[in-house]
Amino acid sequence: MRSFHYAGRSTVHAQNAMVATSHPLAALTAIDVLRAGGTAADAAVAASAILAVIEPQSTGIGGDCFALLQKKGENKITAYNGSGRAPMAAKAEWYLERKINSVPLTSAHAVSIPGAVDAWETILRDHGKFGLDRLLQPAIDAAEQGYVVAPRIAFDWKNQFEKLKNGTNTERYLLPGGKPAVAGDVIHQPELGKTLRAIAKKGRDAFYTGEIAQDMVDTLRGIGGLHTMEDFAAHTTETTVPIGTDYKGYDAWQCPPNGPGITMLVMLNILSRFDLKKYAPVSVERFHIEAEAARIAYMMRETYIGDPRQADVDVARILAKNFAEEHVGKIRMDSVLELPNVAPPMNPSTIYCTVVDKDRNVCSFINSIAHSFGSAIVSNKTGILLQNRAGGFRIQPGHPNCIAPGKRPLHTIIPGLLTKNGRAIMPFGVMGGQYQPVGQCRVLTNILDYGCDVQEAIDMPRGLHYEGVYQLEDSVPADVVAGLRKLGHKTTNIVGPLGGGQAIWIDWDKGTLTGGSDPRKDGCALGY
Repeated sequence: MRSFHYAGRSTVHAQNAMVATSHPLAALTAIDVLRAGGTAADAAVAASAILAVIEPQSTGIGGDCFALLQKKGENKITAYNGSGRAPMAAKAEWYLERKINSVPLTSAHAVSIPGAVDAWETILRDHGKFGLDRLLQPAIDAAEQGYVVAPRIAFDWKNQFEKLKNGTNTERYLLPGGKPAVAGDVIHQPELGKTLRAIAKKGRDAFYTGEIAQDMVDTLRGIGGLHTMEDFAAHTTETTVPIGTDYKGYDAWQCPPNGPGITMLVMLNILSRFDLKKYAPVSVERFHIEAEAARIAYMMRETYIGDPRQADVDVARILAKNFAEEHVGKIRMDSVLELPNVAPPMNPSTIYCTVVDKDRNVCSFINSIAHSFGSAIVSNKTGILLQNRAGGFRIQPGHPNCIAPGKRPLHTIIPGLLTKNGRAIMPFGVMGGQYQPVGQCRVLTNILDYGCDVQEAIDMPRGLHYEGVYQLEDSVPADVVAGLRKLGHKTTNIVGPLGGGQAIWIDWDKGTLTGGSDPRKDGCALGY
């Protein structure tokens, strides 16, 4: 239990239903849906849709989503892959012939076909009571009647000012008065509202065919893109089964590749070989072990993982215990491992939403436009800000994540779900680009090794070993920073905090729900 002498957040408790999101208006929207009899899936889609308007740096209908859902918290878990594909003309040779060796992140080539809208409709078909016609209304109202900019969103808006100044249609749509929005500003997006109205009326076809799709194609081709109407019309969501591993008597579940949840599971397998409780939760040793596990897991990901429909990804071998054991013995407590420097192409933004309804249907849901404000390309007439997820591809023939026609890029966004004996215990997620696997492991180990509640687990100081440097939040104590440097870690402070996070703990014996939401974002957990 936290000391009430110090600033902090209490956990949120309820009996019937609960939601945790990165914005209070999204949480309230989800609660309204739940009170009206909607399911966890209904509430998650409604929350994600309004976040697609009011948190534009992180998400939008021009982005992708992944989700894990479990009916009544004890049946099979279904994984939804709502990630988009490269245009059919996107061949590695095309780029190499033009001396393009990596995908420029603010170019049309960074835009894969947005998958979120189709995924929303697919998830609602399987798990919802309401349709897009009803669930998009709060988002439509926010776009047309205006919304108030929240502090963290304003922080990101300011930091991306130069990017937005130089984007395609971004000055018109996203720089009111030629300046970044500040907290308290009211923003109207009537073109986006009109687009959402069309989707509410006609469903996913309104987005992937007809005038809206044509406008996206015209915008992209006008700045050099390879996209066609056929690329948009052919998009589908993949419904599959999750992958998982065990940790301290629980099972952690992730969406399979091309999602990067396998990275988190490899990290957990490595961490399971250490008695973390020997070390303080905020200590040199704990940060060091976490960094080394992350470096190994990320090296695995960047070497072996791509779209399994177009690459040979041996998930079973990678998740086998002996795969982790090969590396655990190499980790030393007195020095840093000699490993190749891994430089993933992406470090984007996102939103995460978790919902448990009165029937204990569980939804772990994540939606993203990749980097902050995505590609900085807004479709000419529709107000749709397009993702730059294809920037996650490599242009390296033979690599499992090399760009190819109709291929899905290696992603960064991962919804998580913890179960015990097959029953949902905690849907959770941690936002923040490449930090997500580390963040999920940190939250889980905070709870299962250190006995934190969900809010304490989310609040704790964070670090990410990325591109050879240990990026540490300002809240990491100076003696820990000094100790990490002594071991050989290069450290730096970061401008913004590492991601955000939400979680809901289900106590089946008491019949209660406990929620937490990250103070690094603007949001909250709400229940009734």
